[in-house]
Amino acid sequence: MAKKVANHREDALYSQIASILEQNRKSVAVAVNTAMVHTYYEIGRSIVENEQKGSIRAEYGKEVLKNLSARLTANYGKGFSQRNLEQMRQFFLIYSKEISQTVSAEFTLSYSHYLFLMRIDNPDERKFYEIEAKNSNWSLRELKRQFDSALYERLAVSKDKESVRELFKKGWIVLNCVTQQGTVDRVDRREVDG
Repeated sequence: MAKKVANHREDALYSQIASILEQNRKSVAVAVNTAMVHTYYEIGRSIVENEQKGSIRAEYGKEVLKNLSARLTANYGKGFSQRNLEQMRQFFLIYSKEISQTVSAEFTLSYSHYLFLMRIDNPDERKFYEIEAKNSNWSLRELKRQFDSALYERLAVSKDKESVRELFKKGWIVLNCVTQQGTVDRVDRREVDG
């Protein structure tokens, strides 16, 4: 009997410590991600400000990024290819128009989310998906799925926006199907990523 009580206490202690570890691991991951996004934004800002001060020509600018990439990679390892530096520059150019002075408070998604969002040309659509990804805690995979299902466009043309929104929250996708009789909505059940 005493051994069962001891095992129960040990199990409870283990569960408590495991819970603390899991919670703090998530906190650390969020903090690291936030710092990384902020860092890439500031690197983009530095590149843009350097270009503007020198009125750098496009070819010279590419040479600067190429040299900068080599130096950063030698000192800091992977992640600073010329393409990545160009993306950081683009990240700053797109999001500097949208954010306030408090940069760190504005970035709540992963850098991978922002890389995907930057490909969306329409600023309203980009902001919509950014807000929905944040509010619904979408993984990158879920964000791509919702984008591929044209959620923004469906909501924009829907007369019953709240119903469409409720369907996507439950993991349902409304697909516009064109038939000989006209356009109708077909509802499909899709797996929702956590």
